[in-house]
Amino acid sequence: MKSTGAYNYSEVIGGYVLTIRKLAVLAVLGSVLASAGCTNPWMPVAGPESWDVRQQAVDVSGTGYRLPFALVNLDPRVMSVLANSTPGFYGTFADRRPPMQIKFGIGDTVSVTIFEAAAGGLFIPSEAGVRPGNFVQIPNQNVDIKGNISVPYAGSVRAVDRTPEEVQQSIVNALKNRAIEPQVVVALVTQNTSLLSVLGEVNNPARLPVSYAGEKILDSITRAGGPKGQGYDTWVMLERNGKRATVPFGALVYDMKNNIFSRPNDTIYVYREPQTFVAFGASGHQGQFNFDAWRISLVEAMAKAGGLNDFLADPASVFVYRGERREFAEALGVDISKFDGPVIPVVYNVNFRDPAGYFLATKFQMRNKDVVFASNAAAVEQAKVMNYIRLVTATVNDPIVAATNVYVLKAAINGAAVTGTATGVSGSIATP
Repeated sequence: MKSTGAYNYSEVIGGYVLTIRKLAVLAVLGSVLASAGCTNPWMPVAGPESWDVRQQAVDVSGTGYRLPFALVNLDPRVMSVLANSTPGFYGTFADRRPPMQIKFGIGDTVSVTIFEAAAGGLFIPSEAGVRPGNFVQIPNQNVDIKGNISVPYAGSVRAVDRTPEEVQQSIVNALKNRAIEPQVVVALVTQNTSLLSVLGEVNNPARLPVSYAGEKILDSITRAGGPKGQGYDTWVMLERNGKRATVPFGALVYDMKNNIFSRPNDTIYVYREPQTFVAFGASGHQGQFNFDAWRISLVEAMAKAGGLNDFLADPASVFVYRGERREFAEALGVDISKFDGPVIPVVYNVNFRDPAGYFLATKFQMRNKDVVFASNAAAVEQAKVMNYIRLVTATVNDPIVAATNVYVLKAAINGAAVTGTATGVSGSIATP
């Protein structure tokens, strides 16, 4: 004997469907609202958002540690300051006078020639007969460890840190009461102390005597055979009296004020290192790029990186990361009291939405190891959130649809009439 009964499937799964969907929607909305207006650590992104850079909200690790930096917007005033900030020898070495006359040092070989006005004096006897001249040549000698040379009848004469004229006058003063109107010529035979060193990527590295006529940095490099490599990949480091500065080789060639005079004891080191910058974010290409020139502008750098991605980039949020000297950062208007150390992290912002921004960027000179970051547009981040919502809701719906299909199939097998609804399925089935 069989009995017939009605069974409503919506009562079985419909309630579960509504409950799960409500919970999923609430969870998604809660996460979106909780993260609105700030960087989502759970959302993929190529770098900091533009509002994070402007608000200096850089604590993305959750440790509470923040590295301070200064944000500087490019404008005509900033560009005028930047125009005077190019690294060079001119600003580092304040004394730009031509070299003073070379002075003797310990180890230099010196010649001394003494002249008398007539025979019968101290050095020219009256019975000397025919002579080539009224002078006597003293054998060459080195300046001794005490800084002196020895002259007959004058004794030890101080030579170290003195010019030939000063040594000559000292010898004349010592002989004038004994010789007949003595005159003295002192000359440097072998220059062993007034030297400069040219090292590194030059064809003939050597220690070179400083020129009496005075020579500049490029002249010294030329005497060492010139640089081996391409000029735009070549750097020149000058060390003098405990100070050190490094400039691209092109800065000496194209900006002649950096081509200062060489001085005794200078060390000039020439080396090759390609100038590079790094591009991240919403640029056409990401990675490290060579200058392939001794200097390039920000516009040229962006072109090398493929420009801005038309589907991702916010043209108003292109940033250049660079370390600047304290005194220069202060000239930019940065409050340097908030920073420690001689180098201050500075982030330059250029607005490519403004047509004038391109003119400013053509004058902004890139430096070696600069980092260029193009931030995503706000719409891109919103689209990511919407895709995330779709992913969550799809993940919730998939098992519900699968379960519904199982019940529909079971009902169909048992011969029940099944009707789909927005919240589930309903139908009746005959039961024994």
